Amino acid sequence: MNIENIEAFVYVIHYGSFNKAAEVLFLSQPSVTARIQSLERELDCRLFERIGKQISLTDDGKKFLPYAGQLLQTFQKSKIQLKQKRTLPNELRVGCTVSVSNYIIPSIIPKLKIKYPDVNYKLTTASSEEIITKVLNRELDFGFVRNISHPNLVSAKAYEDPIRLYVYEGHPFIGDETISIDDIGDYPLVFFECGSLDWMRIHRLFASMKQPPNIEFQTDTLETAKKLVLGRVGIAFLPSLCVEQEVKEGKLFPIHFPEVAGISLQTNMIVLNGENALFFNSALDLCKRIAQSIRETI
Repeated sequence: MNIENIEAFVYVIHYGSFNKAAEVLFLSQPSVTARIQSLERELDCRLFERIGKQISLTDDGKKFLPYAGQLLQTFQKSKIQLKQKRTLPNELRVGCTVSVSNYIIPSIIPKLKIKYPDVNYKLTTASSEEIITKVLNRELDFGFVRNISHPNLVSAKAYEDPIRLYVYEGHPFIGDETISIDDIGDYPLVFFECGSLDWMRIHRLFASMKQPPNIEFQTDTLETAKKLVLGRVGIAFLPSLCVEQEVKEGKLFPIHFPEVAGISLQTNMIVLNGENALFFNSALDLCKRIAQSIRETI
């Protein structure tokens, strides 16, 4: 099976049209169409329904999609392994979101510096969208972003950060095994909002509660939310990484509710296909070790 045909199939789905896929692949639209038709002949089925300029996956196309993605990703990973350089550049440009910059980078960089002492690091803090664009444009060598998938990028989960309700020392929730999620409405709530799908799950949780939460403070920074809880003005749902030290010191306490189990912030590392594989894998391994250490602590 021709890997270029599978690549065309994945790109058409990702970009939503044959024309856009052709632009990204530096092909003509008829060439992309020919590749899809060749793939359909190989599989002996139709992958797309075509109604005018609109396309949609057939049932067979939907069944084939996860396998196509796995095949393409395996091929891209094999290229990285075969082409990876044994030496690192003098400088590596790293993009990261604010939370990664505050809570992950300070733990990773010193360890990477020990392993690769001749490498200098240039750190850029930006939104996930900006980091993805800069990596694609080779303005950054790799980045830490929310969970994403892109055909030109290798994207791997660096860590998942569980979201829990945290309260300050002396709060009535501590040690009370009779409380339920509905009891949150009795206390002022500090709400951190970053617009991700993970926080949308918290919103849906609020909608299912008998008593709506009493949101007295809203902020778009984790540090502000944490400090407001430390100041005893409210309680808050926060990712575990940002409160690791305060939990160890007995200043903040996680409150566990079954309804919140499984809700977490996922951060991925991204890099252009075939580039910086050695450093990427080292940093990814360090992230996973740090995340595991924190999970064992909190």
